[in-house]
Amino acid sequence: MHETDMTKALIITVRDWYDSQPEEAKIEKIHLIVGKFTCVEPVSLQFAFEVQTRGTFLEGTELVIKETPLIAFCHNCQQEYFPEIGLQYSCPQCHFPMDDIRSGRELKIDRIEYALGSVSM
Repeated sequence: MHETDMTKALIITVRDWYDSQPEEAKIEKIHLIVGKFTCVEPVSLQFAFEVQTRGTFLEGTELVIKETPLIAFCHNCQQEYFPEIGLQYSCPQCHFPMDDIRSGRELKIDRIEYALGSVSM
């Protein structure tokens, strides 16, 4: 389950940001962008986040996940297409192998919503 390791990395990244802030902040939401081609299961990621943040500065923080589709571009046909993950990656028109991924590999923090003020940990 690589969602557990991803959640650990997310917590470390947010902790570094949190520690660098000049004022205490209460993190309310963390917005992630997760591409379909990363094979990350949003439900598993949510579960891992909830379990790993219990009793920490992130307990109660909402994890908002936006998935992006897998979109590839075929240079032979000069068109975008939507490969079927695990089934068909080549261009549906000319069957050229997928070599230009335009969307679907994202795995990043989009933004963090927080409130300034006294924070109890």
